[in-house]
Amino acid sequence: MGRRSNDPEASRFTSLALLLLGFISCALVYTILSLVLNPNVNFTNSGSKSLALIEESSEDNNGGCCSGIDNLELWGAAVKWGSEFKFNSSRECCEACKAMCHGNDGPCLCDTWVFCGNKETCGSKFGECWLKKQKDTMNPDRQEAGDKVSWTSGLIFGKGEGIVGLETEYGTLHIKLFPDCAPHSVAYILELLELHHCAGCQFFRAESRGQFWDSEGNHIKDAPYGPPFALIQGTLEAQGTTFKKIPKEVCPTIRRGSVAWVGSGPEFLISLANHQEWKKAYTVFGSVLPEDMKIAEKIAQLPTKSDVWNNINVTVLEKYVPLMFRRIKTSHGELGAKEQSD
Repeated sequence: MGRRSNDPEASRFTSLALLLLGFISCALVYTILSLVLNPNVNFTNSGSKSLALIEESSEDNNGGCCSGIDNLELWGAAVKWGSEFKFNSSRECCEACKAMCHGNDGPCLCDTWVFCGNKETCGSKFGECWLKKQKDTMNPDRQEAGDKVSWTSGLIFGKGEGIVGLETEYGTLHIKLFPDCAPHSVAYILELLELHHCAGCQFFRAESRGQFWDSEGNHIKDAPYGPPFALIQGTLEAQGTTFKKIPKEVCPTIRRGSVAWVGSGPEFLISLANHQEWKKAYTVFGSVLPEDMKIAEKIAQLPTKSDVWNNINVTVLEKYVPLMFRRIKTSHGELGAKEQSD
């Protein structure tokens, strides 16, 4: 038999329910006000958000990078003395440097790590991890290099650092470099910057997203994977220099904006789409900032002609697009209008 609406027990349950609802409402209001009024909450601009997405996607794809170059000793002002700071692996040394390079305010306290990991040649220095600070991370100070050097060294770029401009007549593609994922690749790019020219560097292949990928680079369900293959391809071999093959480094899944070597270089590609179907076949050494992908898309729409490479139909540019690398000076956490060339 059902209860009457004025049943005393029913009234008690109603009162408890109202009281609980009141507590929840107060807690929700408090939480919202705390977020709005808390002066310590950081709100970043769109440029910072785009760069954060690049760095997060890099970490997601490769499980966290921490690689260096063997037989290389980088110099610089010490912020941690290796004689008193030892680890079992170069990765631990790298992670210790990364731990001093977080946040958007100001430069990294550590941007260089140097580790001695060969028991036979390091002797008493085995395990030493030197954390250092460069005067110029885009032109690091080298102490010594070669087979006789026992040290392994690596660079760390913080947010708003390690950005180079790939200049074309259609605009400048700003590229965030990944020295901790692809140290050999980035070392080569830094060498190109020192040349102050890149004669012979150019884009020669351009393929749009067609109807196979949307504007965000996502593959359309049941659509083929090309051709066209949603990329622009070129070469980064400067005339008058001897190119040394880049060893295979971290190979994450190619995403829209990924900058990767084709094989061991000097040919490279910039992807206009997310290419999960390519698995982990390419060394990725950087990523184009999202706001500059419109320039890559513009190049992909230039007049082309058909060709066949190794039984694959491709489209090559009727007129090749020359490239030039240049340094970019950025304010930390600000990547838009405030970027200026040196």
